[in-house]
Amino acid sequence: MLNLISISITPILLLLIITHGLFKRVNIFSTFTSGAKTGIQTVFNILPTLVAILIAISMFNASGALELLGKLLAPILNIINFPLETLPLAIMRPISGGASLAIVSNILKTTGISSYAGRVASVMMGSTETTFYVIAVYFAAIRIKNMRHTLKAALIADLAGIIASVIVVQFFF
Repeated sequence: MLNLISISITPILLLLIITHGLFKRVNIFSTFTSGAKTGIQTVFNILPTLVAILIAISMFNASGALELLGKLLAPILNIINFPLETLPLAIMRPISGGASLAIVSNILKTTGISSYAGRVASVMMGSTETTFYVIAVYFAAIRIKNMRHTLKAALIADLAGIIASVIVVQFFF
């Protein structure tokens, strides 16, 4: 039943949108092309920001700074039972969803799905957001320049998600 719903939901939604547009006497093709034009303009507006983020992520990884940071923080992280394998995820998750997914995949391959680090990584992935990406894309799309309170609040929420992932996994597993 769930498979049938997944397969049919997109055609049903398209049919409902077209039916609603015809019922309201909207020029569907004109509205669609206008929306597509706006979407393309948005892509061009946010493209430089996305390129800058991807370059910064690559430089951070290639420089070895992430590995060095892990070695420096290892004594503190061991005290609070924070799995060292998840530190790269905790650092990269606010920056890049793709890089985070690759890190989680690597953690699951090396430590195992049911391992402590694997469980913390999985919960962390679901409890945090790609903060810098979201802010860069959405704020650039609507041309908001002052985002300091948003950034602080979002990073605090990410930190809470990271801490909660360790606590939740320790409590439930």
